[in-house]
Amino acid sequence: MPQAGSTQPAPEAGHPGGSRLSERDARMLALERQWWKYAGAKEQAIREMFDLSATHYYQILNSLIDTEAALEHDPMLVKRLRRLRTSRQKARTARRLGN
Repeated sequence: MPQAGSTQPAPEAGHPGGSRLSERDARMLALERQWWKYAGAKEQAIREMFDLSATHYYQILNSLIDTEAALEHDPMLVKRLRRLRTSRQKARTARRLGN
């Protein structure tokens, strides 16, 4: 299993078969659920908790929220994160197209 600071992409966000969340994945979902409780910037909390850049964290998170294990772990949070991602993608596309 990749370490928190690893630069290797993690298949199914670090859990073989997609059936169970790794400890890191569960902690990432917990941060997304309660990030506003952390003093200071979210990016700083990401660096301190996971030793990852914000960019790498969000790449892993995007893979994670596409897994069945994440959906089973916290369905409401994962669905909310998926909706946010979709709306951001649509906004970026609209900006590029000049709409």
